[in-house]
Amino acid sequence: MDVAILEALSAEVRELARERDAVIFAHNYQRAEVQAIADVVGDSLELARRAAAAEASVIVLAGVRFMAETAKILAPAKTVLIPRTDAGCPMADMITGEQLAAWKAEYPGVPVVMYVNSSAEVKVLTDVCCTSANAVEVVRSLGSPKVLFGPDRNLGTWIASKLPEVEMILWDGYCPTHDRVTLEQVEDARRQHPGAPVIAHPECRPEITAAADAVLSTSQMLRWSAASDAEEIIVVTESGLLTGLEKAAPGKRFVGLAPAMLCPNMKMTRLDHVRDALRDMSGEIVVPAEVADAARGSLERMTAIG
Repeated sequence: MDVAILEALSAEVRELARERDAVIFAHNYQRAEVQAIADVVGDSLELARRAAAAEASVIVLAGVRFMAETAKILAPAKTVLIPRTDAGCPMADMITGEQLAAWKAEYPGVPVVMYVNSSAEVKVLTDVCCTSANAVEVVRSLGSPKVLFGPDRNLGTWIASKLPEVEMILWDGYCPTHDRVTLEQVEDARRQHPGAPVIAHPECRPEITAAADAVLSTSQMLRWSAASDAEEIIVVTESGLLTGLEKAAPGKRFVGLAPAMLCPNMKMTRLDHVRDALRDMSGEIVVPAEVADAARGSLERMTAIG
């Protein structure tokens, strides 16, 4: 986009946000120009916590649908807008409330931990949600010898490696963007950038996390990279995080995998979509009160941990 056009559009978005008494949240995987105009850029845990504490009347959530639902559940009195209503999460779609109910029936009394990457109806049947930033702490906090965990089998496997005393019964879901990463890609990156540490997201397959120097959520990657002595770092997560990494650790070089890790849903939202949502007050997220009330506890327990 032409620089002058981008600057004009950014200014228009900020003025509309002021007029609408709106705060703009953007996930770490969003396009760089969307992150640039956001009031808050963060991971799922940060966005959830900030939604619960938001003072503005309107929350614009540049991300995917489960994130906007989470914001609405935690801030029921706010108007929550999502610029692209068709921006979903394939992993969240891999388990339904009906499927979870049937799964729970097979394991009576076993607590359920669900990744926040799940629908509101799934959260209704969940004891406590987690994000990749606090997943280990959430499971540990239950003090249970057995836990049902979903929908991400890779995150669940990584948690199990950290908590061998807990039997993790895993749902067979995954993030397509992280799950398709191969060990060969990581090894190629190491060969091309000798000495550079590898940081990987726990949504990656076990052989990837085992090969990484550090397994971290996106927020943890930002902090780790800023504190690291490494001048070059190989990053195994969605490419949108490179924008935040370059800001968090200026002067360091961040290398993504080839081909680039791109989530098509996260990349749906453009700056003009944010403008349109604010201008037209479109894309409002509605969660039925009975669903929101039943799901809220699992999210509040998540935001209190880690």
